Formats: sequence, structure tokens, C-alpha cells
Amino acid sequence: MTAPPPLLATEELTMRFGGVVAVDRVSVSIAEGELRCLIGPNGAGKSTFFRCLTGQYRPTSGRVLWRGRDVTGFDPFRMARLGIGIKTQVPALFDGLPVVEGVRLAARRLHGERESRRLADAALDRLGIAHLADRPAGLLAHGQRQLAELATVVAPGPDLVILDEPTAGMGAEETARTAGLIRELNRDHAVVVVEHDMQFIRAIARTVTVFHQGRVLVQDSADRVLTDPRVRDVYLGRAAA
Repeated sequence: MTAPPPLLATEELTMRFGGVVAVDRVSVSIAEGELRCLIGPNGAGKSTFFRCLTGQYRPTSGRVLWRGRDVTGFDPFRMARLGIGIKTQVPALFDGLPVVEGVRLAARRLHGERESRRLADAALDRLGIAHLADRPAGLLAHGQRQLAELATVVAPGPDLVILDEPTAGMGAEETARTAGLIRELNRDHAVVVVEHDMQFIRAIARTVTVFHQGRVLVQDSADRVLTDPRVRDVYLGRAAA
């Protein structure tokens, strides 16, 4: 019996900016229900890879596959309709609207009005911010904004949630809470987290892919990756072997 294709995969994905190769022939696959962390120091290529996955960049060469279907070059809206929820580093919210209305609008892209209301309320409750439902998004603190945007990502019910540095700008308490939320989200969604914070990765990781100079340096279980001397050397600024 033929095994089903991965939920999301790349084949020899490459992204060049002039003479600079930001992503260099990267092949990665994400299984249904997986929790994967993509890590690497600043400038390793992970954020560019994220933008290629989510349709913000069209790769120079290679392919992005969704359940075996070639979706290379699809824009973010089309990727969302496939079942991919995307959270970028900077929260994108409707500052003049109450939080719950922004979440409802996100759910409304794929669902009817009544269902969107139910999904929005459920997402806010799930993330522990139901008490912020009627507050204008523009008045939220930074950590609250991050959680409010995460609610807009999960409310439509995506099969895959991709988070780019979800704890950027958060304090220790908010970061710990976000780690717990990501583990909880993984019960119902495959999750890909793009990060550089090793302490945060330790709190959530199962499988880790390490980027270095636009390529995959190592890919393994979290325990093995986080004790790999090559990974330590990259984070300490020494060249990988």
C-alpha cells in the first residue's frame, strides 16, 4: 500500500537575491500532525525559507508541495485556503476593531457568519484571551497582540500552523505560556515554528531542522540536535564542519 505524501514538503528549494543564495537546495518534509522547529542563527536562511513556504516569496527554483500537489508560487491567500495558517513576526491586526471582530473576519474567509462567530469565540477561549474580546486591538500590549494574532491564525481551523518567531519581544512568563499553547495547538494541528531562541526550542521541540548558510545543517530529534557539537558551534559563531 502506497504511503500518503507529506502534509507539506519542499524539493531542492532555492532562493537567490542577485548573487546571494539565501536558501540553497533545501528539501524538508512535514508530516500530518507533526510539531517541527526550524532553527538557526540570524542570517541562516530560515525566515527566507518561511516566506517561500507561505507564498510571500516565489522561490528561484525548486518546489513547494502540499499533500503532493505543487503549490510553488501560490500567494498567501491561496495558501490559507489550502489549510495553512500563517503567523508572521510582526502581528497584523485591525487596530481599530475589537479583538473578537478581527478573529471573526479571519474565520469568515473560509466559513459562514454563524460558524465564524463560534470559531472566533472558541479560539479566544482556547488561547486564554477571551477577556480581551471587546478590547480594541490597537490598545493591546505586545504579548497580547501576539496571542490575538495567533487566534486569527487558528480560528479558521487550518491543518498546518506556521509561526515565525512567535515569542519575539515577549518576556519570560509570556514565552513559557506560549510554549504551552503551541504544545496544546499541536493536538489538532501540525505546527512549524521558525525560531532562533534555543531555550524556547527546548521547551517545545520534537523534531528540529537546523539551518546554516541557507542549507540544512542537521535534522533529527530535539535531544540529538540540541547536543550536536555542530549546532553548538554554529550558535557560538564558529564555522560548521
